[in-house]
Amino acid sequence: MKTPNKHCQSCGMPMKRDANGGGTNADGSKSTIYCSHCYADGRFTLPDITASEMQERVKGKLVEFGIPRFLTGLFTGGIPKLGRWKKAA
Repeated sequence: MKTPNKHCQSCGMPMKRDANGGGTNADGSKSTIYCSHCYADGRFTLPDITASEMQERVKGKLVEFGIPRFLTGLFTGGIPKLGRWKKAA
């Protein structure tokens, strides 16, 4: 079995924060790469989103959780370097 990633390779969320323990692959097994918010049944939940759109989406979620907006750029700056987006480049 592949070693689990510490962060979702789509949105950057720490995998340990995923209440569902990760997304699901097409065969029903848990994904060790993507969180349940980004990946279900072997497909991306938002298949047409771009890396920059994902950054904005995550920034909004961070603000909802009480993170000051000026800090959200620090937490989302690495999203384009994650596995999902590297392949698209």
